Amino acid sequence: MSLSREQIAQRVARELKDGYYVNLGIGIPTLVANYIPPGIEVMLQSENGLLGMGPFPTADKIDADMINAGKQTVTAIKGASIFSSAESFAMIRGGHVHFTVLGAFEVDVEGNIASWMIPGKLVKGMGGAMDLVAGAHNIIVTMTHASKDGESKLLTRCSLPLTGAGCIKKVVTDLAYVEIREGKFWLLERAPGVSVDTIVKLTAGPIVVPEVVPEMCF
Repeated sequence: MSLSREQIAQRVARELKDGYYVNLGIGIPTLVANYIPPGIEVMLQSENGLLGMGPFPTADKIDADMINAGKQTVTAIKGASIFSSAESFAMIRGGHVHFTVLGAFEVDVEGNIASWMIPGKLVKGMGGAMDLVAGAHNIIVTMTHASKDGESKLLTRCSLPLTGAGCIKKVVTDLAYVEIREGKFWLLERAPGVSVDTIVKLTAGPIVVPEVVPEMCF
């Protein structure tokens, strides 16, 4: 069975390390804020000018003026800072973000990411993703493994305009957790109940499958 959006975020949250400064992109990445592991302290950064973002608010805690880059209402933790978007991007471009979680339409075996243009639809631009892929030390992508038509999004070469080149190392999809190295996708984990054959069939780029591929634990 494929993972839900919440389960993808939960798996990504396990990659966080104590003391990290972390940027969460729009979509599935924002859900990671709800699954920070116990005993881990991280500072979540939003490029619109918030460092110290907390989980999504309950109905009685909503503040319409406290939003993330995706215009969603959020909370701020103790010690949070609010500043201009110019200062926020200086933090990103200066390499001060340890870990970035981004959504994508496509990734490929060279570590390229396409995340901002949808054919036939008007898109305002790539937003902060271009800066994030250039400035972050460690980037992990969250996405569905294939389109609704069954077309793979893990490719030999991205077909859409790139957001960044050679910058992606890890991808968590609704079917698998893969690492990109040596020009191939390396299958590390699979979603509970999903077969290796299914993952291989829905991966267009070359994929390396070890003898044992464990299921993700939640």
